[in-house]
Amino acid sequence: MTGHTIVVEVTRDMAACHMLRRKVFIEEQGVSEAEELDDLDDSSIHLLASLNGLPVGSARLRQEGETGKVGRVCVLAEARGTGLGAALMNKAAEVFRGLDGVREVKLGAQISAKGFYEKLGYSAYGPEFDDAGIPHVMMRLPLIPA
Repeated sequence: MTGHTIVVEVTRDMAACHMLRRKVFIEEQGVSEAEELDDLDDSSIHLLASLNGLPVGSARLRQEGETGKVGRVCVLAEARGTGLGAALMNKAAEVFRGLDGVREVKLGAQISAKGFYEKLGYSAYGPEFDDAGIPHVMMRLPLIPA
């Protein structure tokens, strides 16, 4: 796909974020609705990524002390490989850099996406674990050099 326009913004459009998460996690990956929907959305920052004006990706950001946590990262199948996922994660890091005291970003990556996050500077740590029946590994990105 050439000539596509990617926009990633902080959003309050929870209907769009939930639609994307439903398509990717529940319909495509078979995660149960009970596991996908939780009570953390209201206290989180949400990113919405659009490709040529259509919402195709989202992520949920939470600050826990010096750690920024990225979760619920999803990109619709038709938008994968466009650079939109990297733009989404770069925006997440930018948002966390703007929050007082955040020193690193952490996320639980699906094993199948580990290489994607490594290309963005994340490094894996700890053992593999199961989340919603999908193997994951924790990954971190330092925001301030140690």
